[in-house]
Amino acid sequence: MSRKDRIAARLTEGLHPTRLEIEDESDRHAGHAGWRAEGETHYRVYIVSAAFSGKSAVARHRLVYDQLGEEFAGGLHALAVRARTPDEA
Repeated sequence: MSRKDRIAARLTEGLHPTRLEIEDESDRHAGHAGWRAEGETHYRVYIVSAAFSGKSAVARHRLVYDQLGEEFAGGLHALAVRARTPDEA
């Protein structure tokens, strides 16, 4: 299973999004910190979930990062997050 698939599975299981887009941007970070030639190091996530209702942007990002601790421990270096509620989508 690819890292993208694992990210999708963990976010789906933990946050039950109504919309989830994940883009591997590793190729755009060649030579930067954390980059590896085999890729799967830098991602961008757009996620819409009711779990974000009433939460600040920082709290929303923490919810996402909390779901992906194993991925960060296993080589995920950077994650750009755009987290919205269904009303904001």
